[in-house]
Amino acid sequence: MQTLQDNELFQTGYLVDGLWKTLDNTFDVLNPATGETIAAVAKAGKKETEEAIAAAAKAFPTWRVKTAKERSAILYRWYELIIEHKSWLGRLMTTEQGKPLKEAEGEWRYAASFIQWFAEQAKRANGEIIPPIKTRIADLCHP
Repeated sequence: MQTLQDNELFQTGYLVDGLWKTLDNTFDVLNPATGETIAAVAKAGKKETEEAIAAAAKAFPTWRVKTAKERSAILYRWYELIIEHKSWLGRLMTTEQGKPLKEAEGEWRYAASFIQWFAEQAKRANGEIIPPIKTRIADLCHP
């Protein structure tokens, strides 16, 4: 039987600027049923957070010019990937949380449904801004 660690989805680093990076500073993720260490994962801190923020700022101009249809396709592909891998993701969640497998898989389907909804909404990006009810809220709309 394939272990969780044998899957290419199993990553213990952190993803920034499209690359998986590792850290010497890690923390153990334990199986609550056995106490066994599942993995030692990167413990990102302020430096890594700032790195991720900078990478997001660098990527934003490219995302900003994508059409609503292109954005929708990206989000829909994300939805498809979650559905395609829901069994593995469910096993991972069960192993790290102790949640029943069917419930864990259902949670992934539920999470994926939100991404699917946003993928559909992305097609309808029409630039409408709904004014806030409270006047103390500032709204800056991008893209």
